[in-house]
Amino acid sequence: MWQLIKQYARTGFPGEPAPTGDDAWHTEAQQIRQDLLDILGRALCIRHIDAGSCNGCELEIHALNNPYYNLEGLGIKFVASPRHADMLLITGPLALNMREAVRHAYDATPHPKLVVAAGECACTGGIFKDSYAVCGPIATLLPVDVTIPGCPPRPVDLLRGIRSACIRRGNGAEHQ
Repeated sequence: MWQLIKQYARTGFPGEPAPTGDDAWHTEAQQIRQDLLDILGRALCIRHIDAGSCNGCELEIHALNNPYYNLEGLGIKFVASPRHADMLLITGPLALNMREAVRHAYDATPHPKLVVAAGECACTGGIFKDSYAVCGPIATLLPVDVTIPGCPPRPVDLLRGIRSACIRRGNGAEHQ
């Protein structure tokens, strides 16, 4: 610690300006928030399920909670129980060991429910699709409303996918 303080005394603090933000993202974020309020009239509750992923998609989902994307400020929150969720956000290929857990979570989610497959593995099985421990993509078990491709998908793409699922719900395209 003392060496760090000595280095700052010797060289001074970095004088780089802060990077400028992307104003286009903030405009889109406000549109997402307004769409959610128009469709649901309240916050969107999401239950995230890792069906056997490598955690790359989870890192991008966690990035949604940082101050830049400010997910809760947009009216979206993650919940701990599928009984409180409007949407299931599923990542990873459908592993054999997670098949029943994903089915139980889907059954516990109240109607109308949305299912979003996030990441290449959840959409197509990805590089794991021929593995002995994988059943394939999420669509082999559940009806998927929206797929978000990418390995891993960027946080803004995740938000766009969540928004398109809500728009589908607002148009009456949910399944029973």
